Amino acid sequence: MTEAHVKFQDMEYVRLSLDEMKEQFAKHIEELKAAKTFEEADAVFVKDDAYSNHVTTMTELATIHHSIDTRDAYWEAEKDYWNETMPQLEELSNEWKSALMDGPFAEDFTTKYGDVIFRNAKLAIRSFKPEMVPLMQEANKLVTEYEKLLASAQIPFEGKTYTISQMTPFKTDADDARRLAAWKAEGQWYKDNQEQLDELYDKLVKNRDAQGKMLGHKNYIPLGYDRMVRNCYDQNDVEKFRAAVVKYLVPLADSIYREQAKRLGKEYPMSFADNALEFRSGNPRPQGTPDEILAAAKKFYRALSPETGEFFDRMLEQNLLDVLSKEGKEGGGYCTGIPNYGVPFIFANFNGTQGDVEVVTHEAGHAFAYYMNRTRPQELVWPGMEACEVHSMSMEFLAWPWEEGFFGKDTKKFLYSHLTGALTFIPYGTMVDHFQHSVYENPQWTPRQRHDEWKRLLGIYMPWQKLDGEIPFYSEGEGWQRQHHIYSMPFYYIDYCLAQTVALEIWELQEADQKNAFKHYMDYTLQGGSRVFTELVANADLISPFDEACLKGVCERAKAWLDNYDLEGIL
Repeated sequence: MTEAHVKFQDMEYVRLSLDEMKEQFAKHIEELKAAKTFEEADAVFVKDDAYSNHVTTMTELATIHHSIDTRDAYWEAEKDYWNETMPQLEELSNEWKSALMDGPFAEDFTTKYGDVIFRNAKLAIRSFKPEMVPLMQEANKLVTEYEKLLASAQIPFEGKTYTISQMTPFKTDADDARRLAAWKAEGQWYKDNQEQLDELYDKLVKNRDAQGKMLGHKNYIPLGYDRMVRNCYDQNDVEKFRAAVVKYLVPLADSIYREQAKRLGKEYPMSFADNALEFRSGNPRPQGTPDEILAAAKKFYRALSPETGEFFDRMLEQNLLDVLSKEGKEGGGYCTGIPNYGVPFIFANFNGTQGDVEVVTHEAGHAFAYYMNRTRPQELVWPGMEACEVHSMSMEFLAWPWEEGFFGKDTKKFLYSHLTGALTFIPYGTMVDHFQHSVYENPQWTPRQRHDEWKRLLGIYMPWQKLDGEIPFYSEGEGWQRQHHIYSMPFYYIDYCLAQTVALEIWELQEADQKNAFKHYMDYTLQGGSRVFTELVANADLISPFDEACLKGVCERAKAWLDNYDLEGIL
């Protein structure tokens, strides 16, 4: 890893040959097995970690460049290459993990690095057989095809064409007719491409089901949990959390939407288009250009702490953010790490909505956690996905004292919108998880049966949505097809919900004492991936989201805040 401040566009990319990588990894395995002392074994561990970082750097550079412009033939070929190549390294990766676990120095490695590496190694080893490689390659291709389809969207609206991301501002427009028209236009694009969307997902479900059965499972779910590195909780814990969401959060979210209907002068339940408008005068919008938003972010991070200030200054200095929405660019947002250079990278699609600010705080929460843990062994930089989302969602709340720099006159609106959005998101995210369990328990379902299940779950988790056919794609139970994670990362979405619950604990602490909240945040973040999720939470003196009292308490305090929040003068 180099700490030289290399700009993103100057970072060197090289396609590594499969033979070279296999040779290097095999050599490290033999050296580990031959080590006579822990010092020798540890030296091999460090060498293997450095080479793994090099491989990761190349895969991530290819992925980032491809997502910036999915039409670029060179980066498309590189992305395809890694999609084909990485599954072929899985067997050697598991051989390495077995050599670590079964070797004479396992106890020494645990003493030095903790037990997370070994917990995760067990999950990885039981998640793979060499004969699965063709299925894994096919799944990668199908996900890339889905991503390219979404990135290619050209949606006609008001005489122009827009990408999916560029349609977002119209979908929250204060004018009822225009907003509804935008939802219909976007929905029509999905309807026009529904046959392909259905076919891609059908193939993915059957592919993953076959992978699960290849390992002796009844279906894909156990493999999905292992791949999501569920190293400290299981399906029963998730089901209990889902039950608590229905018990405590759905009623609170329902009351939020009832108040919204009153503000808008609408009948309850409202259509998808009307639920998207929080205030009759319009949703909160960030003030200024993208450059001004980034300047406000720089001011926030510098004020929050010396560590966050140093981090964000480097992000800007090295061009480690690509945030403008443009044609051919992949949708959504993400953060990843570039290990050779010891830096994270933020990818986003600014579109003039409050999401522009939320992504700068959300993805930068991930990026900051990576930056603070960048010198750890690669497997201990990031914790599990649910644990990582705490970094990002909590950072969104830590920005509250500085929101005026982002939102100006809309700050009051934004604070209300941000908290209600965090609360109402959890039922949606939990529904995504429930839906995926239903799908993988029933891999034989037709596309229509999947749509019907989504529609059924809407009635349980989101009763505020009117299903009257006004916007066919959404009201007919097909809206799940716009959720990237359902195609690309099965069972990921509950991670957001668990993390949002913990982040709401940080919000509670911040409402009482900002410095104390940041201390808890740092206590959590500086552990990196050295502990499992439940231990990270406990070590930061926070309550586990699997404890029903956590969600119950969060809902009670959030309701009290909302009941006392002054919206006078805001329509």
